[in-house]
Amino acid sequence: MSDTDGDGVYLGQSTKAETLLFRRTNRHGVVAGATGTGKTVTLQIMAQGFSDAGIPVFAADVKGDLSGISQIGTPNEKLLARAEQIGLNLVPEAGPTIFWDLFGRKGHPIRTTMSEVGPLLLARMLELNDVQEAVLSVTFRVADDEGLLLLDIEDLRAVLAHVAENAEEIGKRYGHVAPATVAAIQRALLQVEDQGGGGFFGEPALQLSDLMRTSTDGRGMISVLDATTLINSPRLYSTFLLWLMSELFEQLPEVGDPDKPKLVFFFDEAHLLFRDTPKALMEKVEQVVRLIRSKGVGIYFVTQNPADIPDSVLAQLGNRIQHALRAYTPSEQRGLRAASESFRPNPDFDTATAIQELGVGEALVSTLDEKGAPTVVQKTLIRPPASRLGPATDAERAAVMAASPVKGLYDTPANRESAHELLQKRANEAVAAAKAAEAEEGRRQERDAPAPSRSRSSSSGAPRTRAPAAPRRSNRQSTAEAFGKSVARSIGSQVGRALVRGILGSLTRR
Repeated sequence: MSDTDGDGVYLGQSTKAETLLFRRTNRHGVVAGATGTGKTVTLQIMAQGFSDAGIPVFAADVKGDLSGISQIGTPNEKLLARAEQIGLNLVPEAGPTIFWDLFGRKGHPIRTTMSEVGPLLLARMLELNDVQEAVLSVTFRVADDEGLLLLDIEDLRAVLAHVAENAEEIGKRYGHVAPATVAAIQRALLQVEDQGGGGFFGEPALQLSDLMRTSTDGRGMISVLDATTLINSPRLYSTFLLWLMSELFEQLPEVGDPDKPKLVFFFDEAHLLFRDTPKALMEKVEQVVRLIRSKGVGIYFVTQNPADIPDSVLAQLGNRIQHALRAYTPSEQRGLRAASESFRPNPDFDTATAIQELGVGEALVSTLDEKGAPTVVQKTLIRPPASRLGPATDAERAAVMAASPVKGLYDTPANRESAHELLQKRANEAVAAAKAAEAEEGRRQERDAPAPSRSRSSSSGAPRTRAPAAPRRSNRQSTAEAFGKSVARSIGSQVGRALVRGILGSLTRR
């Protein structure tokens, strides 16, 4: 038995070979199980199986273990025994890998623009309330109407300051905007930046085609997102993956049900996606999951318990791999029942009992058959991986990045003219205009002043005439000067800060 049988990915052995059919891969799936039961290994063999069939893969690496897919495996006695037990000819092999990292430390950086993320996703990431989200939406609208391109955090800060300084005028056009609310959004942005999220917004733009590459030998490239640090900022993590999912949905053409998917997307720690998700955003997620299959994309949620996924989404996941669950508390018992009831029952065993008795590297498997119907659930010995079981070293990761097909495309940030620079230019022009107007006013007053009388010498005895006093300068600012100084105050504090840029997409466009 090989990694693939021509029609699908070989997952392991029950009473028969358990295979995930390529033509049913875009019907999505779930890989679930308690910590330490083998979910990451299952993800690894699935990713490499798709890659071997020429299908690109994108997967988040939350613990760092998945990076081993880039290295040739060195199976131990236990893995070799498992391979022999299930009749697998285990050939150690590395998967063609591209490492990515939102922070640019352990992979190529990925960036997005503020405009592409949009106010709905950004509000979720910033944990804004309804009022703050409404003001953020007004800010985006002002930027659109005034031709202010929002690329990075500095751009959004500049437009927020512009909105606060002109709150009364803007409020008449778009609705009330409280400067205190703007200040709260600014503080939330600062927290994101302190967590390292500033580099998430900017340019150069990630091209989706770079996530859908194939290697020179025809295998699909495996894009591994290093999320070992990113997972500490769960809102940023889930917002990024939501963006990526929505960009695939927005940009890829309709292909119906292809013989093989164009991309397989693994969403690890999937419960973070659905935690405290507003109704409007949840509706968008459901829409994307439901419709993206016609774009040839398969989405696989990796989580501890299927109960972490809303029923409306879970109902769309046709392929299911369930590792062991423990049920000690009432909540865990409810989750166990939900997991067992999601399978097509097998008359040979009780599903709920079997889930609790599974060992490491064992799973209950039910996939879609040729007709698209779920197969009867089977106890399955999951096959060992061909690539390394465990993380790649820093030196090995660096070697992979040095040979990467996207080397040099995203590693250096770009900074083109956008909202921050445009508002700064406006401020400078307003100040210059105010100074020019003041100088012109001074010259006009000099021209209009009466000529002074010629003074006589003291020896003539004629009284001297006092020269007219210079006109007193008004303390009142001209309109142009006031505007210039106002804009300058809102922008000046941001001058000189380093800008980093990138690109991603939005769930707000539909």
